[in-house]
Amino acid sequence: MLVDTHCHLDFPQFDPDRESVLKRAIDADVSRLVNVGADLKSSLASCELADKFAEIFAAVGVHPHDADNFTPQLKSRIALLAKNNKVAAIGEIGLDFFRNLAKADNQKTAFRELIKLAKDLGLPVIVHSRGADSQALEILKEMQPLKAVIHCFSAGADFLKNCLDLGFYVSFTCNITYDKSKDLREVVKIAPLERMMLETDAPYLPPQDLRGKRNEPANIKTLAWELAKIKQVEIADLARVTTENAFRFFKLK
Repeated sequence: MLVDTHCHLDFPQFDPDRESVLKRAIDADVSRLVNVGADLKSSLASCELADKFAEIFAAVGVHPHDADNFTPQLKSRIALLAKNNKVAAIGEIGLDFFRNLAKADNQKTAFRELIKLAKDLGLPVIVHSRGADSQALEILKEMQPLKAVIHCFSAGADFLKNCLDLGFYVSFTCNITYDKSKDLREVVKIAPLERMMLETDAPYLPPQDLRGKRNEPANIKTLAWELAKIKQVEIADLARVTTENAFRFFKLK
């Protein structure tokens, strides 16, 4: 049994065959999926998917790319959505100084405000950090205590240690299968299994042998096998521990 803790099944790439994608995931032993919002529209769609399918839970939030549109009114709308009993987290939220699609100050404001919302509601946060690890870490430390997972972890050992010291979880994606990801695979080796979760970030980041194609939650099985190989553990043990982590972190049922 596996859990895809971060996917975007509401995205238009899945419009032609969404239910078939979900069936393939279930057939691949994916028992639960967390569909993650990136703005108000996708957060609403995530909630709708969670209401429709027992296997899907939702996260609601504002991606840093959309931070220029963040307002108190938008925060209130996200807060209202978060009261749905199948909303498992606030996310994805964070900082992205790699693409810089929103002003840095606006990203930081949205990040802080949405962390405050998560804490007020007793929900964990799903953190996006790209090209901004030191700045994200500064805010995360400032906002302690906090329950967080660093989604699509792609940083180095120092950032990993800082996140673990704060009690956070880290989530790995199929990019660990890429030829260029040798350094990331070394980080996987030192990441404790009891703080790890699995994700596809579908439709993005397919496994190496599917590069150029749409990713989907069924491919979490490829990720699990690769992680088990890197960490030199039995696949059954990796599946059990990461699934337990996901159920506990997101309070899945």
